[in-house]
Order: sequence, then structure tokens, then C-alpha cells
Amino acid sequence: MENYIKSVQIGNQIWMVENLNVDRFRNGSLIPEARTNEEWQKAGDNHLPAWCYYNNDPAHGTKYGKLYNWYAVNDPRGLASEGWHIPSDNEWTVLEDYLGGEEAVGHKMRSTSGWGWNENDNGSNTSGFSGLPGGNRNFIGTFKNIGHYGYWWSSTEGSTGRARLRCLDIHNGIVSYFKIKQNGFSVRCLRD
Repeated sequence: MENYIKSVQIGNQIWMVENLNVDRFRNGSLIPEARTNEEWQKAGDNHLPAWCYYNNDPAHGTKYGKLYNWYAVNDPRGLASEGWHIPSDNEWTVLEDYLGGEEAVGHKMRSTSGWGWNENDNGSNTSGFSGLPGGNRNFIGTFKNIGHYGYWWSSTEGSTGRARLRCLDIHNGIVSYFKIKQNGFSVRCLRD
């Protein structure tokens, strides 16, 4: 992982300003890339960590980072750099509350470009979070929603097979969901 990580202080928290884009765990072990739908499904079915670029296009990685399944997020080898961690659901809630609650934060967290079909869909980014609509990869390998939704895993597990995430879109604030762990979503890290 790079030595310099772009970050922003929001309230008492320090967040990465960009989505995670690493292919190794903290200990140096490679995280497998799953390009085909079969590779993606196999990793998820076997509860193994995996990452991909949206549409398997490295150009998307430059802007949006990588999409990770939750098994990469929760791997004991550590997805986040030393001194950083994957935020819990409660830590996401602290961010939301500081920015005015679920309904108010969407515009403040969305980047000033890249959202939806016109400029009115973009945010103000007054928080400095610079949220981008990186889309997702579902459990069968289908890519969806780039340009319209930004999703970020939390470290919080839900019922069997599900974990909590946050979703930003062009219509709402930020929404919290439980999604199956085989899905691929972006990751933002929080300073320890």
C-alpha cells in the first residue's frame, strides 16, 4: 500500500478520500482477482477473498478503486493499511450524525462530478468525503449501477451470510443495508 494516503478530517474522524485500490493484504499476501463470473461466484461460494475492477476495466480502478467481496474486507490478514481499519456500522453512523443525519448527508458526501445524467445529480462535497458512484458487482458476477450509486462495506456482520454497508445515490441521503457477503462493493478506511 502506498505510504501517503489522502485523507480528510470530518468531525473527530479521519477518513480516506479515495476508495481502496489495493491487491495485497497488510501482511503482503496477494488478494485474488476474480475476473470471470465463474471466478467471482466460486470465491463467494467458498467464502474466499476476491477483488475486481468494475467491468474488469483497470481504467475504472484509477477513478473508483477496486470492488471487494466481504471476505476480503473481513480477512484476518488485514485489508486496510497499518494505522487504518474498515469502519464499523457505528462509525458510519457517527459520520452521518456529524453531517446532519441520513437524509442530509447525501449532497455533502457526493463528489462534485460523475453522478447521474446531469450536473444537478452531483453533490457539493462540503464534507470532503468525495464519494464516487463506483457501482457494484453482485454475487453472480453482474456489474451494476456505476455513475448512479456508491456503496461502501462496513466491518459489521448481520445475519448469516450478510454484512452492513452504506449506499449513496443521486436521490437520497445515505442508506444503510445488509447485503450478502459475496457482493462486491467499494471500501473506505478510517484512521485508527
